[in-house]
Amino acid sequence: MASKTRTRTAARTTQNRQPVTLEFAASLCPHTALAENLSRTFGLEPVDTARIREATEEHLALASKELPLSEKALEMHLQRIVGAYVSSAFGAGHFYTGKVTQARDLTMKVANEDRDEDRDGVSGFESRAERARIFAAEMGLQAHALLAAAEGAVSAYAHLTGNEWKPYEVPSQAPNVSRAKATAQMGAFEG
Repeated sequence: MASKTRTRTAARTTQNRQPVTLEFAASLCPHTALAENLSRTFGLEPVDTARIREATEEHLALASKELPLSEKALEMHLQRIVGAYVSSAFGAGHFYTGKVTQARDLTMKVANEDRDEDRDGVSGFESRAERARIFAAEMGLQAHALLAAAEGAVSAYAHLTGNEWKPYEVPSQAPNVSRAKATAQMGAFEG
């Protein structure tokens, strides 16, 4: 009974999940001008997005040359690799937007004149709201860097396969194979 419930839950989750595209990830991650502003405002090291894109493209191209794969197998392999890059940028962008919201909420509390809590941190230390803003800025730059890597991976995929990368989508209906037929087919491997 538990395995049926898990199977139904997994199938439902798979069907409801929207594929993660590069555009979807980019909508959550800071764009170049915002990343530059975060770097300047918070005194953080700027992100060299051009170098990250280039290095990612080079890495995937070099790794692909060494793999003894057919064209189709290489395309399938790169599909998964690029999907991981894009998913990583999406996850970082999602985390960043949550941290910006948290920093905004903490900052708004500090601005509230009617609250009774301490407004600043201990003398010489950052307040909780300031720490949240700094952390959100750091996460923004990380998300921006991961988006640059994802863009490089998508570009490498196009260059290496000649096709535009699209996220993998689970087929809406799995082919129906009878249990007896599946058992017979699997028996063929036992020789």
